[in-house]
Amino acid sequence: MSDTPFGFGLPPEEPDDGDEGKKKDQQSGGGQGPANPFGFGGLPGGFGGGPGGPGGPGADNPFAAMFGSLNPTDLGAAFQQLGQMLSYEGGPVNWDMAKQIARQTVSQGSPDGTKDASVGPADRKGVEEAVRLADLWLDDATSLPSGAASAVAWSRAEWVEATLPAWKELVDPVAERVGTAMGDVLPEEMQAMAGPLIGMMRSMGGAMFGTQIGQAVGVLAGEVVGSSDIGLPLGPAGKAALLPVNIETFGKDLSVPQEEVRLYLALREAAHQRLFAHVPWLRSHLFGAVDGYARGIKVDTAKLEDVVGQFDPQNPEQLQEALQQGMFQPEDTPEQKAALARLETALALVEGWVDAVVHAAAKPRLASADALRETLRRRRASGGPAEQTFATLIGLELRPRRLRDASRLWASLTDARGVDGRDALWHHPDMLPTASDLDDPDGFVHREQIDFSELDKMLGEAADKPDLRKKDEGEDKDKGDDAG
Repeated sequence: MSDTPFGFGLPPEEPDDGDEGKKKDQQSGGGQGPANPFGFGGLPGGFGGGPGGPGGPGADNPFAAMFGSLNPTDLGAAFQQLGQMLSYEGGPVNWDMAKQIARQTVSQGSPDGTKDASVGPADRKGVEEAVRLADLWLDDATSLPSGAASAVAWSRAEWVEATLPAWKELVDPVAERVGTAMGDVLPEEMQAMAGPLIGMMRSMGGAMFGTQIGQAVGVLAGEVVGSSDIGLPLGPAGKAALLPVNIETFGKDLSVPQEEVRLYLALREAAHQRLFAHVPWLRSHLFGAVDGYARGIKVDTAKLEDVVGQFDPQNPEQLQEALQQGMFQPEDTPEQKAALARLETALALVEGWVDAVVHAAAKPRLASADALRETLRRRRASGGPAEQTFATLIGLELRPRRLRDASRLWASLTDARGVDGRDALWHHPDMLPTASDLDDPDGFVHREQIDFSELDKMLGEAADKPDLRKKDEGEDKDKGDDAG
C-alpha cells in the first residue's frame, strides 16, 4: 500500500502491448515521479519535453511542471481527473474517485504478479459446495444457526464494489473531522472572504482521502480471501463470499491440498456469517467502537495551519509532502484509552470465537487443520493489509492483539459450560468477557453466572395474568385516593 497517507499519485495503467509498451513509455519519459503528486512530468517537444523547447528547464510554463509526457488522450484524461478533483462538492470523501482508483489498482495485479480475473463456473461451484459443507460441520460446533443465505465467489473487482459501502461507514467520520479542520484553521475574519479557497481545499481533501482509500482498498482486494477477513462484516448481510484467485495464492506454498484450504477458509467465512447474523447488536457495536475511537483522534492543527498558509496552487506537491507526514494523533485521555481497549477486546472476542469454533469443526475432519489454524493466526497477528489500511486512514491498527487469549477463553468456556452455555454469552454485550477477563480466563469461566431464567419466568407469568395486574392497579388507585 502507498506510504503516503494522503497521496495524489494514481497507479499507472498496464500497457496493452506488455513489455513493449513499458519500453515505449520509459523512452518517452512517461510514468509518475515520486515528487509529483499528480503523476505528470514535463510535456514533450515544444511543450516541455526537449531542453530547448519553450517548456524545457527554465522556461516559464506552469503546465509543463504539472502535466508530463502525455499523448493527447492521456492529457485529456489528466485534465478530466483534475477537474473532478476541484469540482467535487460531495461528502468528506470523494467515493467515486476512491472506487475508480481501487479498480485501477486491482487491474494492475498484486505484487506477487497475479492478476484479477472473472470467476468461472467451476470456481463458483467449488465455493458454493465448500460453504454448504462448512455449514454442515459448524452445526456440531455452535448453537448459532447458519447465517449465510447464499454463497458467492467474487473477483477482486467485485470485492471492491461490494465492500465500499462498509468502508464509507468506517472512514467518513474521520474524513469529516479533517475536512472541518481544513476550514477552521483560517481566522474567522478571513473565513467569510475565503469561501472559494475553503471550498477548493475541501474538494482537494475529499480527493486526497478518495485517492488514498482507493489505493488501500485496491491493495487489500489483492490479499483478502473473503468478506470478513479483518473481523468486520464488510460485505452484504447473509452473503458468504470467497475470492478464488486469492485463495489459490494463499495456499500456494502451504503444501496443503487446495480443496482443504478452500474448505477451511469457507469454515471461517461461514462462522463469521453465523455470528453477525444472529447477534444483531454486534455489527453496530464494532462499527461504533471504531467511530468512538475516531472521535478521539485530533488533527494537528498547527501543521495544518502551516500547510494552508503556504499553499501554492501551482505547487500542489508541497501539500502532499506536508500531509504525508501524518496529521492524526489519538488523544491521550481515559475516554480514548477506553475506546481503544473496547475495540481491541471486541475484535479479539470475535476472532477468538471464530478460531475456536472453526478448530472444533475442522480438527476431526481435516488433517491440515492445525497447520491452517496456525498460518491464519500468524497472518492476523502480524497485521498485514488490514492493519496498514486502518493505520494509514484513521491512525488505527485493526489487529486482534489478544486473539490467542480469546480463543483459549472460548475453548475453556466450551469445556465448562458446553456449546450452548458458551454461545449464550452473545445475547448481550454486557455478558461478554472484558479485557481483564482475558487476563484471568479461569476466573471468568468458573465465575457464578447470574441466572436470568427465573426472572424471565416471573415477568412472563405477570404478563399472562391480567386480573392480577388490574388488582395491583386498583390498589395503587385506592392508595392514591387515601393519600388525597
